[in-house]
Amino acid sequence: MKETNGNHLPLRTTTPQRFLFVSYDALISDIAWQVVKEGHEVRYFIQSEREKEVADGFVPKVAEWRAEVDWADVIIFDDVLGHGTFASELRRQGKKVIGGTPYTDQLEDDRTFGQEELKSHGIAIIQYGEFTSFGDAIEHVKQHPGKYVLKPSGEAQNTKGLLFVGEDEDGRDVIQVLSDYERALSGKIKVFQLQKRISGVEVAVGAFFNGKEFIYPINVNFEHKKLFPGNLGPSTGEMGTSMFWSGPNKIFNQTLKKFEGKFAEEGYVGYIDLNCIVNSHGIYPLEWTSRFGYPTISIQQEGMLTPVGDFLYELACGNAPKLKVRSGFQIGVRIVVPPFPFRDPDSFAVKSKDSVVYFRKPTEGVHIEDIKLVSGEWLVTGAAGVALIVCGTGRTMRQAQQQAYARIKNINLPHMYYRTDIGERWFDDSDKLHTWGYLREL
Repeated sequence: MKETNGNHLPLRTTTPQRFLFVSYDALISDIAWQVVKEGHEVRYFIQSEREKEVADGFVPKVAEWRAEVDWADVIIFDDVLGHGTFASELRRQGKKVIGGTPYTDQLEDDRTFGQEELKSHGIAIIQYGEFTSFGDAIEHVKQHPGKYVLKPSGEAQNTKGLLFVGEDEDGRDVIQVLSDYERALSGKIKVFQLQKRISGVEVAVGAFFNGKEFIYPINVNFEHKKLFPGNLGPSTGEMGTSMFWSGPNKIFNQTLKKFEGKFAEEGYVGYIDLNCIVNSHGIYPLEWTSRFGYPTISIQQEGMLTPVGDFLYELACGNAPKLKVRSGFQIGVRIVVPPFPFRDPDSFAVKSKDSVVYFRKPTEGVHIEDIKLVSGEWLVTGAAGVALIVCGTGRTMRQAQQQAYARIKNINLPHMYYRTDIGERWFDDSDKLHTWGYLREL
C-alpha cells in the first residue's frame, strides 16, 4: 500500500511551494485544503461576501489576491467569467498560473460560441436556437413542437436550477417554463438557448492541459444533476458524480483531442471537460466546463495517487507530470442542507447556518464545501447549502458505492439530505457505451 501521511494523503515528493488560490464563490476550498495538508504554503482569496467564511480554520485567507501575486509560486483561478483574462495577463508576466484565457472562458460563458467552435472543428452538434426574447422562443416551440432543453447563457447559467429539460413531445412543458421565466426572471436571463433534446447516454470526458498538450489519463464521468433519487425533482448544480480514469478513448479523440492545437495556441493550463450525449448514431457535445468541475475535482483528487499539490505545480510549470491514479471507480455524494438548491437567506439562517457536522467515528473520504472550522468543530457556513462531498473508491462501481454510503452513515448533520443512487446509472449506461464502442481505449 502506498505510504501516506497522517491525513491519508500521498506524501509530497517535491519541495514545498507557495500556492495562491483565487475564487469568486469559494469553489476551490477543498483542493486548497488538500494542498495545505500536503505541506505546501497556501493563501486563499474569496471574493463573494456571502462566502467569505468558507474554509476558515482550514486554509489561510487573504483580503486581496493581487497583493499576494509576488509571494506566490503558483496562482490558481477556479472559475470563468473573467478569470481567464486575469490568468492570461499573469502568464504574460511570467507567473506560473493555472487558469483559462478569454477564449476558453467564452467557450463556457457563451453557449452559442461554444457550440459554434465545436462545429468549426468538425464536431457534430445538436440543433439549437439562441434567443433574447421569451416571446420569440415560445412562438418557436409552438411552430416546431418537440422536446427541448432550455439553457440560460452567461452569468445566469451559474444558477443551475434555471436549466430545464423538457419531457412533453409537443413542448408544452417548455412553453410553460418560458412563460414563467418571462414573468419572473426576464431581468436575470438575458440570453438563452433552446436545444433539441435527443436520447442517449449523458457522459463527460475531461483532461488536464499543461499549456501545450493533454496529460493522460483522461477522466470519464457521469453527473447526477437532479435533486432526488431516480433523477427526479429540480436541477441542481450537482448532487454527485461517478467516474473512472482511462486512456484516450473514442469520445475523447473525436471531441476534446481536436482542440489540442487551439488550447496550445491559447496557452490554456488547467482542467477542461466536455459533457456529451452519445448514442448509436454519434457523439453530440452539450456544454463546456473550461475550469475545474465541482464536485468533480474533489472526487478526482480522491482517485489520484500523485499528490495534487505536486501535480498542479508541475502542470503550471508547463511540464508533463506523471499522473498516477487508482484503478477502478470513484464516486462522490454531495451532502446538502436547506434550502438547497434554492437561495433563501432567511431559511438558511434558521435551518442550516452554523449547524455542526458530527462524525460518529473517524471517516476518510470526506471533502469540504461550505464548511468552516471553529474550536475543532466543522460548521456549515456560506449561503448555498452545500456542505460536504463524501467519496468512495473501489475496483467495481458497486464497491465504490458501498464505501461512500458506509462513510455517510458515520456523519450526522441536522436536516442533511443526499441522493442514494449516485453511480447507479453506470449499470445501464456502461452496456450501451461498450456496445457502441465509445469507451475503448485507442
